Amino acid sequence: MTQNLNGLRTLVLNADMQPLSWAPLSVWSWEDAFVAVHRERVIQVKTYDDVVVHSASRTYEVPAVVALKRYRKRKKVAFTRYHLFLRDEFTCQYCGQRFAAKELTFDHVVPRSKGGSSSWTNIVASCSADNLRKANLTVKQAGMKLLRRPFEPTVHQLDQAARRLPFTKGELHQTWMDFLYWDAEIITD
Repeated sequence: MTQNLNGLRTLVLNADMQPLSWAPLSVWSWEDAFVAVHRERVIQVKTYDDVVVHSASRTYEVPAVVALKRYRKRKKVAFTRYHLFLRDEFTCQYCGQRFAAKELTFDHVVPRSKGGSSSWTNIVASCSADNLRKANLTVKQAGMKLLRRPFEPTVHQLDQAARRLPFTKGELHQTWMDFLYWDAEIITD
């Protein structure tokens, strides 16, 4: 049986069988993964059940999970809007409410007009209401409090934050689950 391949993705693991990245989750299109497998750039770990592609003379399984052949050391976290929101777990650092990314903005703890920099250690996720309330003031001048001081996250800290986020239904394929919770504690009765 051939299934619709539109939007089908492949989970990418590092050589240690852990996701290459959690923030965002490391996935490729099935086409990119298929080519990488057949060029022997990656190891095909698992395929989708009942999902195949055909050439003129052969039938091929579609990779659901692939692993890099060589371990790739993860580098410093890029200073991006998404990573900033992820570090703060999509939570306004003033009121403590969680928001969708499109409902968040970011706030300079020390305003730029007062010498504040655009850096990991001076910017936090903020809801629009709190950002407007704080305006061009320091936290103290605005009579507000931060939930926690901003910091530059490590790759591992972002991965941990990403693991705590709820995933929407259908975002994680069942085939991937053994690899996404590799180091989760096994609960016994």
